[in-house]
Amino acid sequence: MSSTLALPRQAPAVPVTMAASATVPEPACLAAILQSRQLSPRFQPVVDLAHSRVFGHESLIRGPQGTDLHLPDALFTEARRQGLHPQLELASFRAGVQGFQEREARGKLFLNLSGSALIHYWTLWGPALPAKLLKGSSVDPASIVVELTEHDPLSPHMNALASALACLREHGMRIALDDYGAGGSNLQVWAELQPDLIKIDRYFFDGIGRDERKRHMVDAIMKVARHLGTSIVAEGIETADDLAAVRDLDIRYAQGWLLGRPEESPLDELAPTLQQSLRVRPPAPRPARPGGGTAASLRVQAPAALLHKHTNDDVHRLFLEHKDLHAVAVLDEQQRPLGIINRRDFSEHYAQRYTRELFGRDPCSTFMNSEPVLVDADVSIDQLSRVLVSEDQRYLMDGLIITRNGCYDGLATGETLVRSVTEMRIEAARYANPLTSLPGNIPISRHISALLEEAGDFTVCYGDLNNFKPFNDVYGYWRGDDMILLAAEIIKRHCDPQRDFVGHVGGDDFVFMMRSPDWRDRARRIIADFNARAIDLYDDDARRRGGIEAEDRYGVPRFFPFVTLGVGTLTVTPALCGRIRPEDIASAAAHVKHKVKHANLSLVSESYPGALAA
Repeated sequence: MSSTLALPRQAPAVPVTMAASATVPEPACLAAILQSRQLSPRFQPVVDLAHSRVFGHESLIRGPQGTDLHLPDALFTEARRQGLHPQLELASFRAGVQGFQEREARGKLFLNLSGSALIHYWTLWGPALPAKLLKGSSVDPASIVVELTEHDPLSPHMNALASALACLREHGMRIALDDYGAGGSNLQVWAELQPDLIKIDRYFFDGIGRDERKRHMVDAIMKVARHLGTSIVAEGIETADDLAAVRDLDIRYAQGWLLGRPEESPLDELAPTLQQSLRVRPPAPRPARPGGGTAASLRVQAPAALLHKHTNDDVHRLFLEHKDLHAVAVLDEQQRPLGIINRRDFSEHYAQRYTRELFGRDPCSTFMNSEPVLVDADVSIDQLSRVLVSEDQRYLMDGLIITRNGCYDGLATGETLVRSVTEMRIEAARYANPLTSLPGNIPISRHISALLEEAGDFTVCYGDLNNFKPFNDVYGYWRGDDMILLAAEIIKRHCDPQRDFVGHVGGDDFVFMMRSPDWRDRARRIIADFNARAIDLYDDDARRRGGIEAEDRYGVPRFFPFVTLGVGTLTVTPALCGRIRPEDIASAAAHVKHKVKHANLSLVSESYPGALAA
């Protein structure tokens, strides 16, 4: 094999930028590694969060152990320096396929190829590209996802690249765009190549649980993905908070050290502890929404079957003895749910000729759904509403398994869940503000009551618009409504949906309760953001003058500056409150808000019950 290889004239070499290498080995070393096939794959799981299972694995290549070219950064940097990167990518692709085949792994296999390498081999091989890449492997092409890496500018070669990818697709392979949002990635590549999956770069998920800007950026990418019918994979998930944020964004697939590190052998399934933690449960410690209740309210006590003890005949007897039992949960020795057996499906199997004779003494897992919906008893009905729109709708027939601390606690039916979510939404709509659709006075009081029952501190923020009445008088209530809607939008954007609660008392008064540790910074950002954007609702003349002329409450004409937001905050420690009513907390927060108003300040912070003494 030649030590250098340029692209043919009809497909010019794509320009690349080399990264500096700490140590530059002898040029012959890399060629020897390729010739003697000393590359080995490591397999990192890509997890299907919707079903708490391994969806596939990405093959991450390694050079010889104990050498300067062991890690991929050094390996591929040296390959580009020597002009051997197409050969290295092909060898890495084949090593991943071979390793996957030897280990008899299941699921999808994600393999990396750069745009320049694909164009290079498409030019050499044409329609034989898929067969040449697999080189006689028995791995099903339909199980392969080609990750298109974007180290090179692709725009000048888009037609050739699109042809190569179309050929791969014709043979069943799927296409993913890797590290989207970093380097040279752009919407043009996404739009023209129409990948099946987009892997969003790890930068956007590092700390996303605490970074509102990253959350909004990923949400924007998600909107494009939904419009184009593209699935999303979140890369670099390393903390539980970041995973909770990913799940809250309804991203189905994820990858990162929290979910599994690169190993020599692919995982057949996730570790039980991780699998359990991925089940439907609260992504953050927050109380149930007012009036919503928790999954515990759906629970009915029901007998269960033990995998190591009970047979299909035992399950049959359970259904005969309990006429109202819609399903039976299957548990392990530690009382942890493993699956669920639907009564109707089981009965249909047992009604068939010879089924009882053939399977009666077999373990009770024979007709079990091994992917039941598991719900922690403390999950709010509000959070459970996402189950209703999930892709897997078997819960409607099988129902749900209620757990407590990971162990079996009872069953719930799909019908009960649908009814409870419907009732909750009707209740929420009943007390919602008609303009902003935010919870009104009664839900606000209920939420304060729920927070008082918790152990942790929380902060009640009372927001009020300054100079709003003259603005409303001059511009009319339509523009006034726009100002109120702007305030609602900004408050919601800067509050953490997992920890915080936003309510609308009425008019230009808002109450939002925060349990985010950075609540003070969030409140300041809310004020600054609103004050900057409120100016846009004035006409050009008012913006030039810095305000408007209007009558005050006594009918005297005077000048009013721009509408601004003032916020009074009251930090509450439930353990110090004793027997206190939610109305007392709300009144104390309103008292702090009045201090903001009278002192013409933007933010005043106090603590309860210290605020009463003031």
